[in-house]
Amino acid sequence: MARSPTLDFAVLPAGPADAETLAHVHVAAWRETYRGLLSDAYLDAMSELEHARRFLRSLIRPGPSDLILLAADRRGGVGYAQAGPARSHAAGAGEIYTLYLLREAQGRGLGRRLLTAAARALAAQGATSLTIAVLADNLRARSFYEHLGGVAGQPYAAHAPGGGLTQEVAYRWPDIRSLTG
Repeated sequence: MARSPTLDFAVLPAGPADAETLAHVHVAAWRETYRGLLSDAYLDAMSELEHARRFLRSLIRPGPSDLILLAADRRGGVGYAQAGPARSHAAGAGEIYTLYLLREAQGRGLGRRLLTAAARALAAQGATSLTIAVLADNLRARSFYEHLGGVAGQPYAAHAPGGGLTQEVAYRWPDIRSLTG
């Protein structure tokens, strides 16, 4: 019997009490997703404590339009999305800065729910378009964004965490309403 994805998890605004959960998801998702794409030494050295402190600061003093959404199932946090005004400062542009899911939570519709919820929140703040950047070699994420109608820009060089350069691709939804339904 197939499980109903709408009953398996919830997407909620994160608060300061969620900082440790967000940090755990962040570090675990990076290690699962970027092994082989980024430096193993960097991934192995990632600190949940350090990331929990960063999340706590962001959650205690968010920017006026910043948001963090936490996705949880019956066992706890399994994903999150962090979004706000586009870093390009383009009028009406929103950006999802990060969207990560633990591997165990993938394939259940949760990524789509997080993306849609973030797009709705940004649209409510006046965003008319949406952008998200992804590592060019992260083919699974790229396929996901393309499936949801994101239009890929040209790959560009970006600084890789831990040093060096990598290639990123920005996906854009010129009309955010294509995601908000």
